[in-house]
Amino acid sequence: MTASPHPLVLKGRQAFQAGDLSGALSLCGMRLNEAPDDGDALELKAVIQSARKDFRAAEATMRQAILHDPASDWALNDLTQLLHSQGHKAAAEIAARTALIARPQDPQAHLQLAVILGEKDDLPAAEYHNRRAFELAGPHPQILVNLGLTLYNQGRIAEALPALLEAHRLQSDSAQIMAHISRAYEAKRDMADAYIWLERAEAQGKKTGEDFTLLRALYLRNADQPQQALELIDRSNDKPGAPALLERAVLLDKLGLHDKAMQGFVTAKARLAQDMGVRYDAAKVTAEFAALKTTFTADKMLRLPKAAVRRDQPQPIFILGFPRSGTTLIEQMLNSHPDVSAGGELPFVHEWQKLVTGLLPGDQPFPQALAQTVAADHHHIPGLLRDYYLGRAETYGLFSEGKPFFTDKMPLNDVHLPLIRLAFPQATVIRMIRHPLDVALSMLSHNLTHGYNSGYRLETIIAHMVAMHDLNTHYDAALGQPTLDLKYEDFIADQKGHTLRVLGHIGLGFHEATLRFHTNPRHAPTPSYAQVSKPLNDRSIGRWKPYARFFAPFMDKIGPVIESLGYEV
Repeated sequence: MTASPHPLVLKGRQAFQAGDLSGALSLCGMRLNEAPDDGDALELKAVIQSARKDFRAAEATMRQAILHDPASDWALNDLTQLLHSQGHKAAAEIAARTALIARPQDPQAHLQLAVILGEKDDLPAAEYHNRRAFELAGPHPQILVNLGLTLYNQGRIAEALPALLEAHRLQSDSAQIMAHISRAYEAKRDMADAYIWLERAEAQGKKTGEDFTLLRALYLRNADQPQQALELIDRSNDKPGAPALLERAVLLDKLGLHDKAMQGFVTAKARLAQDMGVRYDAAKVTAEFAALKTTFTADKMLRLPKAAVRRDQPQPIFILGFPRSGTTLIEQMLNSHPDVSAGGELPFVHEWQKLVTGLLPGDQPFPQALAQTVAADHHHIPGLLRDYYLGRAETYGLFSEGKPFFTDKMPLNDVHLPLIRLAFPQATVIRMIRHPLDVALSMLSHNLTHGYNSGYRLETIIAHMVAMHDLNTHYDAALGQPTLDLKYEDFIADQKGHTLRVLGHIGLGFHEATLRFHTNPRHAPTPSYAQVSKPLNDRSIGRWKPYARFFAPFMDKIGPVIESLGYEV
């Protein structure tokens, strides 16, 4: 039987409920002076400190409670929630994992870790912990919503929709759940039901103060009704947030109002960068790329060991390139072939960096530490990278369909192309190329964090393009194993010819479905999902031209790159 709280704690709770925070804190202090490990007093103290927005003090109190009781449910879970709400993502993840180790049967611990992993885009791991929370706590709206969104973000709409509908059955007054269901129907390309659920969300939102203007505007834009979408946004809010400003700029672009659109892009992206606390660190990029070029030279690549092919496992097809360069288009085409699964944007290549640092001796950082692999007792490192990658791919469910190939289209995996060549020396590597100014404009019109957060300003997009082109030029000379370079514009102009070229390079026979990839029912969980669900067209080619004057100040930097890639300046 659990002991009742001490009378001082009970009085403290009464004072807190009456709004006397100072008195409540004083009573907690009196109790803790005589019993420093009183969990009830520590919990109340932390609650009071949080109410006073003294979050550092609240964190210290929670850690003190965990020190006294490593399995304290409230302290473990509240610490994770506090750190997460304050934006301390790495510390929150550590706290969530600590809570799970201490209380493996606690559904709240599983749910909190699932949320954090989902934000990191480690979606299969997030799915696992959502399912564990469901097994331990039963059907709960929050768990079902989180599970549904995790499945949605993996493109598994047929599984996401029942979870979201069950969440709605349990919490039928939630406008947000209705909106999530609407998005799931939209992903199924069932716009009739998408609009039905959107209207329900809007009706409930009027009662709760929730606004779904942006969702309706998105549907209108995807239905080629930009004027109606723009009018809707302009009517809805006198002080729109950054996402609304960005959507408004996209609509202005579609309507041909290019000067206003560019002004909107610049304003919206600056606001987003400020809200998210992100910036492009040019000095860091320069230093990292210089180290990569020094480490991966032609001579050193000849000396570094390479992994053997694991013929018992499905093999990755790496699709490299900048965001918005056509990587989703090619993945959707390949996924329409019966021998290829779509992996999407897999984080495994970027995870190798931390793995290499932990596996090799000495205090050298990545990539310099790779020099250690020339020693005989470290020849196995590329094989470990290969097996780590394949193991992670298996946990992502990429082997479940029994297909011999799966795609990895993480943008800018180009940075670690030498590691790909060491771990998968015979893998197909496709590099998507698109006119740099079309790519730059498209990046500016989307909220993307790829490329060291370069996409929030036109000048940093250009700077990163120049840096990546220089790095890729170095790799082309050093690796001696060519990629299949595919221009977006060439694919649009000769779809069948370049489809055959790609399939032949992989070693796959032609399949008619690859020419009809827009009918593929798979939902591509990227900003390109709407484009790849429509027949191929050339409307995005040359989109930059009405914005030429905005690019003029950067042409001395990007011009040589444009020429080098075979485009006219």
